[in-house]
Amino acid sequence: MFGPFASPAPQAAAPARANGLGVAVRPGEGALTAPAPLDRVIERLEEVVEQETAALRNRTAIDLKDFNNRKSQGLLELNRALRGIDNPPKDKTVSTRLAGLRAKLDVNRTVLETHLAAVREVAAVLSDAIRDAESDGTYSPSIGAGGGRL
Repeated sequence: MFGPFASPAPQAAAPARANGLGVAVRPGEGALTAPAPLDRVIERLEEVVEQETAALRNRTAIDLKDFNNRKSQGLLELNRALRGIDNPPKDKTVSTRLAGLRAKLDVNRTVLETHLAAVREVAAVLSDAIRDAESDGTYSPSIGAGGGRL
């Protein structure tokens, strides 16, 4: 696979091997993991979500469009990988990994909502300042007793 979601070059660690259930197991690990291709897709998607969340929390200038494109591509790959699973592992590894991804997406959504609310507030302040600067007061409500005409 190529592009921003391509797998990194193999490390010195022992490669995962499939057990009888078609589930990846790394030597020396007793726990089962999600099927290897699905696990890699989830890992890459989690990484993108974590990067965006961290950048927003740190108030780092980021390209939200790029992150949106990367998350969309990751979700497309996730859907394709999930369709490729005929019989999910019986120990709920896939649902556990997806629940972890869901939790990270929920945190990301909350941080994005906060960011967008701040952007809306700044835009409203700027809009009001521009309107006030351009107004000559002709159509402003008059100030007087009872708020009526003078």
